[in-house]
Amino acid sequence: MKAKLLLDGGSPKVSPEELDKVVREAGFEVGSSRADFGIVVGGDGKFSWFGRTEDIPLLFVGVRSDGVSGSRAHLARTSYDELPRALAMIKAGSFTTEAHKRLGVLRNGKPVGEVFTDVYLQRGDESTCLRYRVKVTGPRLSISDAAIGDGVVITTQAGATGYYSYVDRIKGEAMDPAAYADLSADQVGICHITPTYTEREGSSGHPLRFRVPWGSRIDLSLTRDADARLYGTTDAREGLRVSLKDQVSIVPGRKVTRIIAF
Repeated sequence: MKAKLLLDGGSPKVSPEELDKVVREAGFEVGSSRADFGIVVGGDGKFSWFGRTEDIPLLFVGVRSDGVSGSRAHLARTSYDELPRALAMIKAGSFTTEAHKRLGVLRNGKPVGEVFTDVYLQRGDESTCLRYRVKVTGPRLSISDAAIGDGVVITTQAGATGYYSYVDRIKGEAMDPAAYADLSADQVGICHITPTYTEREGSSGHPLRFRVPWGSRIDLSLTRDADARLYGTTDAREGLRVSLKDQVSIVPGRKVTRIIAF
């Protein structure tokens, strides 16, 4: 079997040479062409990125670190110090492959990519709060929220431990870094990011976070011009610019992300 090594191109958690040695010593070939599976070493950010850009089965290997610059690696299926054991199990066929749904993202009806974890519309550096609308439609479902805040995040089950869980981590005037939300595979999570105001059409409610059935269509649009950016579909730090005339739509994706698990 051949393994494809997938690391952070800027500051990898382990050196490519070290990882190459571990994988070859476990009895695998290493290469990008016609690889049977990929080995992603890093944290949730890298898992999210390669989870949407790769179509081969992926083994997520966590390298946890403390501090604000570290990663929680919630999506890891093994740790780096246990990698030789995990590779031995793969060689013996003692593993399963989980299929995780992706979300498709469109701008004005044109696809801009798929996401494995989450996608979010957020204010850029040159903007104050965004004023925007979230519309959700589906079988026997019609929701329309107006909001003022930093933006909104749309997540799959795989991404629920990320940005979507900031609400769970707030404990009065402190926070619990280990807390996170639980989302089922048949749900999509929607969470307003630190809003100052929300309003649900046809009700007296002021929603912060809610879940909708998989298959729902979610449309995002600005109600006032601002420096708004869409993140999650590109690795560009500036994201994808969204203007007042644009509509961003999130629908079920066409592909799945396959994760190796034990």
